[in-house]
Amino acid sequence: MENQVGKSIKIRAYENFHIVLWLIKDMSWVLLWRPLGLAMILPTLFVALHLTWKSRTDVSELLHNTAICCWICANSIWMVGEFYFEDALRPYAKIFFVIGLCVIGIYYFYVLPKKLFFDVKQEK
Repeated sequence: MENQVGKSIKIRAYENFHIVLWLIKDMSWVLLWRPLGLAMILPTLFVALHLTWKSRTDVSELLHNTAICCWICANSIWMVGEFYFEDALRPYAKIFFVIGLCVIGIYYFYVLPKKLFFDVKQEK
């Protein structure tokens, strides 16, 4: 049990670090700091992908983290489009936003109701 708590704290700290990376990327976008904004795409996406991989045994965490990866991809494409392509990449960013929304929709409209129904059925 104690080992599980330690793992949970480490994951939470890693998730918080990921938020810092994401905030730096988005702050760079808003402040038009192109080099830093571009440089932050890879570490932010890498940590998101790593968190997704680590959460693969828990469907809820996996789907939420997959949606986050899609969101970061969309965000990054949109940012690069605004920086260098007169916002011409926004339609491509929308694709990743929609995919992320679909992934999270799968959880809330299929996985979670099925789990809740199964749990209620088990209690009877």
